[in-house]
Amino acid sequence: MAGTTYRIALVPGDGIGQEVVPPATAVLDAVGRRHGISFAYDEFDWSCERYAHEGAMMPADGLDRIRSHDAILLGAVGWPGVPDHVSLWGLLIPIRRAFAQYVNLRPIAVLDGVPSPLTGAKPGEVDFVVVRENAEGEYSEIGGRMNRGLPSELAVQEAVFTRAGITRIADYAFTLAESRRGHVTSATKSNGIVHTMPFWDEVVAERAAAHPGVALRTEHIDALAAKLVLRPADFDVIVASNLFGDILSDLAAAVAGSIGIAPSGNLNPEREFPSMFEPVHGSAPDIAGKDLANPLGAIWSAAMLLDHLGHPEAGAEVVGAMRAQLADGVRTRDLGGTAGTAEFTRALLDRL
Repeated sequence: MAGTTYRIALVPGDGIGQEVVPPATAVLDAVGRRHGISFAYDEFDWSCERYAHEGAMMPADGLDRIRSHDAILLGAVGWPGVPDHVSLWGLLIPIRRAFAQYVNLRPIAVLDGVPSPLTGAKPGEVDFVVVRENAEGEYSEIGGRMNRGLPSELAVQEAVFTRAGITRIADYAFTLAESRRGHVTSATKSNGIVHTMPFWDEVVAERAAAHPGVALRTEHIDALAAKLVLRPADFDVIVASNLFGDILSDLAAAVAGSIGIAPSGNLNPEREFPSMFEPVHGSAPDIAGKDLANPLGAIWSAAMLLDHLGHPEAGAEVVGAMRAQLADGVRTRDLGGTAGTAEFTRALLDRL
């Protein structure tokens, strides 16, 4: 709605996360001015650096501090010396689960100016979306370890799949496919995982019956990974469990030419809580502070934020400017260009 001011929680995080969030907010402000919307930003220092000094990634009341925001924009989290499970379970997973962000949405496209490592993957042909279940599945907290350090040591990790959880992610995928090319591929491994995956297949098939205009194909995860490489243009919407979706979306980003440009949204579709948008790439300590970071992943994530807030035209303008800039050869060094973070951002703002 024109004249609206949105309150955005910024969590730049670690490393290049702190370098890619400012370009994303600059793009939001630029496109917002043209569409009569504005943004108010509250920045939070939640990060591995905070963990190193205070023993926690975020304060005990962190979730309450951002609960009333319209959206969350995150840069990247992770740093040498802080185990990845600490940064993930101390920040990202609590946000995703407390705010019912059960959809992880990752669009994948081969763009002009970003050649895919696959010779057959061409711009305009490879354009699909991975819909990853984001709140349960293989990433549960149920399990534990016994007899640590002994020859009999063991670890148990329980996967948790619920009818409600599978139903809502499947419905989201089928509804999305109805607005695209009308095809859903479901990732499974029901030939080897004998309880949870047949259950997944059954519920997905039930939900397919409620969307008769969408074609459903079920693929075992190993064969699906191979087909993503061999025939990526065949796919429209891929729906997958937490683990399978996590792996497939990074593979798909590599197929598209660079994980550095890949965006993601952690969505609460009912909008009862804020959704969180973040680039797929990590904190990249090796290039942090050198003006080498590619801001496109964060900028594309900001475009997804605009879509989610009800401004698809503004989001499309951002993506269109990105595509045009890459096609014109203005690229960061990770994409074979010469532009630094600041130069690339200035050029994109000029286009907007």
